[in-house]
Amino acid sequence: MSYLLAFLGFSALVMLHELGHFWAAKRVGMRVERFSLFFPPHIWKKTKGETEYCIGVIPLGGYVRIMGMNPNEEIAPELEARSYSRMAVNKRIFVIAAGPLMNVLVAFVIFFALFLIVGLSSPSSTIDQVEAGSPAAAAMAPGDRLISVDGKKGDVAALGAAISSHRCAGAPTDGCAATTPVRVVVERGGQTQTLLLTPRYDASAKKTRLGFNFAIARETLGPVDAASRSVSEMWRVTGATMSALSRLAYDPEARKEISGVVGSYEVTRQSFEFDVAQALSVLAIISLSLALINLFPFLPLDGGHIFWALAEKLRGRPIAYSVMERASAVGFVLVLILFAVGLSNDISRLSGDGFALR
Repeated sequence: MSYLLAFLGFSALVMLHELGHFWAAKRVGMRVERFSLFFPPHIWKKTKGETEYCIGVIPLGGYVRIMGMNPNEEIAPELEARSYSRMAVNKRIFVIAAGPLMNVLVAFVIFFALFLIVGLSSPSSTIDQVEAGSPAAAAMAPGDRLISVDGKKGDVAALGAAISSHRCAGAPTDGCAATTPVRVVVERGGQTQTLLLTPRYDASAKKTRLGFNFAIARETLGPVDAASRSVSEMWRVTGATMSALSRLAYDPEARKEISGVVGSYEVTRQSFEFDVAQALSVLAIISLSLALINLFPFLPLDGGHIFWALAEKLRGRPIAYSVMERASAVGFVLVLILFAVGLSNDISRLSGDGFALR
């Protein structure tokens, strides 16, 4: 079922992106000749009005074919006024930008719905589960509230870091005991207790642990707070995406972080197995990231079309199609390199330690 849900989620992102282009083109009066979900060869076609609707077999995207996207295209005289290349620059920019803007809107709607329905989730200092056979199992119990570790207080991340600062002697091996015990203060039944526990190294987590999980606290949000949180989360994702992309040229570690279509699909699929809300959050992040990447000023990306439309506006006359063709070759190579890096990373993760989904 997770495979189907992930496929439907990706299909929805593609369809909504192209629907943005389609709606905007119809809105300004352009002639839309084809609306295709996925790439050819097509397994289904249906013509309604002047538009052919198709479903392809290669699920790597989709497209809307608008008459006149190629300035050299032969167009009947009576249809020239509805051609893309004959439209005003502002109308062309509106049509091209509508796709990425639809992805931004989709991301906002998903985040807003999650914050409004699920609320704000964050780890609490209360212990939810204790793993059998772990160091914590002998002295800690669900419902205990962790107050301090080695005399230090703080949030859940700080308390966890304090525990993992106790390390094994030499190179760590799975299950090895730390050289020093952790002094943990917990509250149980209104009384505090001090416990001395020795953490053990967990190879899967790559750190020493006591073997317990924190409970998740949920905060209910109203519409205004949900909208504000959605915008904040989108801003955070935007900053992280732009930072990662800007470091690709000089930082090998940044290149290792890039995922392609395969990796994005697999993370979404695994998320559906774990939690639907998390899967939807992943789809929102993917939708926003697609919008950002699509707005880069290189053909064949949407941002490339916007760039050349603005160049035409500033120049006062159309840019030669041969110039745009040469520029698109550069853009295509850049997109191909990004795709190849992402696919290579995806293959490495699938054949190695996986995608470390938690």
